[in-house]
Amino acid sequence: MLKGDKVGLRARHEDDIPILRTELYDDVAGTSRAEGRPWRPVTPGAKDPRLVVDDTEDGSVPFSVVDLGGGTLVGTATLWGIDNHNRSAHIGLGLLPSARGQGYGTDVVAVLCHYGFVVRGLHRLQIETLSDNTAMLRSAERNGFVREGVLRSSAWVMGEFLDDVVLGLLAPEWKPDAQR
Repeated sequence: MLKGDKVGLRARHEDDIPILRTELYDDVAGTSRAEGRPWRPVTPGAKDPRLVVDDTEDGSVPFSVVDLGGGTLVGTATLWGIDNHNRSAHIGLGLLPSARGQGYGTDVVAVLCHYGFVVRGLHRLQIETLSDNTAMLRSAERNGFVREGVLRSSAWVMGEFLDDVVLGLLAPEWKPDAQR
């Protein structure tokens, strides 16, 4: 398990899947904002590729996020789009509604930075988020990410176009204790 101050990132357990499906992916508005594609229902019992881990997939490393205080599942985190040649990857996370606003997001980003830069030896990490996602923007910037650009009206979300913000962090710029 990778540990931060508040959270641990561990392998996805089978009993995490129903909780993540119900609390994250069955939320139409939240999933539409997070995934960049239209929400669609998943048949109960079906193997949802967003939740089931394929350990043979090299380009993505999904984690379940747990609170270190009690081991409670609080969300999901992923290092995705891993490009070993260019030594870069993207960061993504989703917190259960009950876990939002408690500083978990900032800690998850910090732990993913440690994993990406120290464990994987990457040079660049990137985050893309909607411009009104102030929690993610704040979590990224507290960890040293820099806004690199805005993709104007690039995301169709629940009946309207929204801007996407691209943030980046390079290994030489990373300060492991930046969020504290």
